[in-house]
Amino acid sequence: MSRSRRSAAPPPAPMQRGSRRDRHGRGIRSSATGPFLPPLHTRIDLFDMTVASTVDYLRSVWPDQLADVAFEVAAGPYSVVPGVGVERWAVHAAERRIVFYRLPIQRLTRLHRNDDLHRRMVIESCVFRAIAELLGKDPWDLAPDRFRHF
Repeated sequence: MSRSRRSAAPPPAPMQRGSRRDRHGRGIRSSATGPFLPPLHTRIDLFDMTVASTVDYLRSVWPDQLADVAFEVAAGPYSVVPGVGVERWAVHAAERRIVFYRLPIQRLTRLHRNDDLHRRMVIESCVFRAIAELLGKDPWDLAPDRFRHF
């Protein structure tokens, strides 16, 4: 017995299109980590948070000197300085601006122990040295009481 190619099923209803239509009607995608896990923290986020927290600390210690200083983060410098190499930061004293270069700080620094604490310490030391260069001070003079534990 042969069947006809026509089925008895009714034709599908036309799809309603709203103003917020997602792909194939499956719903809006969730985050990559899912609803039960914390959001991912990347190296960029860690670098930005470390620079921001260190700058906030130094602004609380030196409020008058750092009130009008702008701090920026860039991926890297435009060129290599002959005899110096790749800069980790650039201090523009006339503009009262400091630019930190994330990739040279993260990738070109040799750590004796490669863990989160030492990576954070390298970033903090770069912030201290750049601000000390802007203010014309020694980096250890920026927060002398912070390191006295005795």
